[in-house]
Amino acid sequence: MNDVLIVLALALVAAAATAAVLARDPVRQSTVLALLGLALALLFAILQAPDVALSQLAVGSVLTPLMLLLSVRKVRRKGRADGRADDREQETGSAGEGERR
Repeated sequence: MNDVLIVLALALVAAAATAAVLARDPVRQSTVLALLGLALALLFAILQAPDVALSQLAVGSVLTPLMLLLSVRKVRRKGRADGRADDREQETGSAGEGERR
């Protein structure tokens, strides 16, 4: 029975890892990465390594996806702010050229 649980947990880890690699959207990647962390924590618990399972649960399932989401959010915000600044420069640049002529 224990071997069946190990094989099922390994299959779950393999499926979650494959889904994480194939996901294109960073938000979806972080969600699948959290699920991968949960699957790994389950595998470690089945293999009777509770300390490693708790560490994986804290770091792999919570902190890493959270940091990834916060990073993506900051980059997207900065990209939007830079895009607005570029638009303003183009608008003032074209108006300034018209006034010079």
